Amino acid sequence: MNVLDFRLENLPWLVPAPAHFRQLCRTLEDSPTATERDIRHLANYQLNIDQLIRLAKLIGSLRPRLVRNASFVDMRLAILSDTTVDYTIPALVATAARFGVLLEVVHGGFGQIAQAIFSPDSILHKTAPDAVLISQDPRGLGLHQSFISPKSGRERLASACAQIDSMVRVINDDLGVPAILQTVPPPPEEWCGSFDRVAQGSSRQLCESYNRSLTEIASRNGNLLFDAQHVAALVGYDAWYRPSQWTNAKLPFSLDLVPLYADHLARLLAALRGKSRKCLVLDLDNTLWGGIVGDDGVEGLRLGNGTADGEAHLLLQSYALQCKERGIILAVCSKNEMAAAVRPFREHPEMLLKEDDIAVFLANWEDKASNLAQIAKVLNIGTDALVFVDDNPAERERVRQMLPEVAVPELFPDPAYYARALGCAGYFEAIAISEEDSLRADFYRGNAERTKAVEQLGNLDSYLESLQMVCVIRPFDEIGRSRIAQLINKSNQFNLTTRRYTEKQVGDIQADTSKFALQIRLIDKFGDNGMISVVIFDVSSEVWACDTWLMSCRVLGRRVETAVLNEVVSAAKSHGALRLRGRYIPSAKNSMVQDHFGKLGFSLLKREDDGTTVWELDIATYAAPDVPMLVQRELAQTEPAV
Repeated sequence: MNVLDFRLENLPWLVPAPAHFRQLCRTLEDSPTATERDIRHLANYQLNIDQLIRLAKLIGSLRPRLVRNASFVDMRLAILSDTTVDYTIPALVATAARFGVLLEVVHGGFGQIAQAIFSPDSILHKTAPDAVLISQDPRGLGLHQSFISPKSGRERLASACAQIDSMVRVINDDLGVPAILQTVPPPPEEWCGSFDRVAQGSSRQLCESYNRSLTEIASRNGNLLFDAQHVAALVGYDAWYRPSQWTNAKLPFSLDLVPLYADHLARLLAALRGKSRKCLVLDLDNTLWGGIVGDDGVEGLRLGNGTADGEAHLLLQSYALQCKERGIILAVCSKNEMAAAVRPFREHPEMLLKEDDIAVFLANWEDKASNLAQIAKVLNIGTDALVFVDDNPAERERVRQMLPEVAVPELFPDPAYYARALGCAGYFEAIAISEEDSLRADFYRGNAERTKAVEQLGNLDSYLESLQMVCVIRPFDEIGRSRIAQLINKSNQFNLTTRRYTEKQVGDIQADTSKFALQIRLIDKFGDNGMISVVIFDVSSEVWACDTWLMSCRVLGRRVETAVLNEVVSAAKSHGALRLRGRYIPSAKNSMVQDHFGKLGFSLLKREDDGTTVWELDIATYAAPDVPMLVQRELAQTEPAV
């Protein structure tokens, strides 16, 4: 494979689609046993517009089955645009499947942005989307023209900014969902040449100022920024804008770039739904370093400054460290002897990665797909949270076939491109970064140590006591609001109702005296696990009803849920309530908590046709069990109204 083929518009980290791709789609369409794994196989290919449209059609025909059984998360996106998006919508549906999202798109109509937002009878208000993308073009905003008068430029800019600001407020306040604001790439046509960056009335200045305003608006109420300007810059504004496609069909950018656009937007939607990858798993020989440590020894490895090959492998190590710094877990999966595999981490002076940076280190001669499943098990995450980097094409293909949900980037022969392939593939897309995110890799490394500890102690009670746990329970607050919203939108397995709330809605819950809401942290001798649980109860005089109860799977089996229930019962009892009521609403991923309330002592009241169950707990007869942790209560929140 020629390095010159590494062009971002081709999504070079994906494997080219087979010649019989359409036949594969037809076969699945006719198959009564087609599953989400089959869809993932197809979505993981490098697809052109026609292939994306074909895959979107297949997903549509299989949607009822995928909704019932798939590991995908559902999402409904409304797109409001002043340009033609007929090709973009199916491409986005097909691409979203690559990121684990079963996407439905509602289109507000060509050029009907304001009408869709401000009219209560519009399709936007009738379909209850999970998010709204406002996709505008500088030509529709009037920002493609330059003004000799700075005042005229400022007036045009102010009008565009005021309009988008008012629309976002309606989306947030009336629909209660986040808006996704799309930046505008400046047209490539020059007005005054390099002076365009200085001239206040130039189109380039107007577009840049508008994008800065979008950034400020997006920072409110959990709105998101989709940086289409950056996507256009990756390939060049000349390649992005095709004048004939605009004049003939009002296409906002080149049709050839639809797959790239859809890929970047889909990864943002996946991040909003908590589907970004969590763990980077690295091969060793000829991946993290050049050479084979078992044959060449530490001293014979190609690694470090001074040689092209050695510096190329440092680029990947540097990228991995940057990932770890923002909370991505690092793991190793290598066919090697353990003693040889760890030596470079301990002895090679040019190694940027150290043994302590690796949460799980597997070096053996087992099948790599099996080892990846073991890594996910140790970390207590799904295999769909893994990204696997291996220079060996046979190993990559084996993992793709066995675990299609694992992201396996295609790598070019030149290792200098390994980090670029990873960085451009968008596996670790984020919608926010908090201080807690920077500690997440250490949380999971501590989890691996805890797994070893329970294996050594054998007895669960002894193990839990040995952890010296401290559970900190406090009400919602401004400091934790971003992380609370993140947990609510990312937690799928230990989540009783899978209700989703934006950051703004979390703030509203915090201020609502008819709500009782808690955030829970857990600390033990291996470190701080960070915020690991959120509960929200609706308060009334007699019954407190559970709206949301979720917990990070990395602390399963630690009896945190019992400690939380003790606190809720205590608070409800002090306000005169008689009963707690809980509801389990089944989803594709939360079957693990179907008997959560029963295990905590609730009695089953009813079971509905869709599998939903309703439970109650008599507060008067509840005897709080002992828990193997110190509970620190910080419950000075607004008194709930009863």
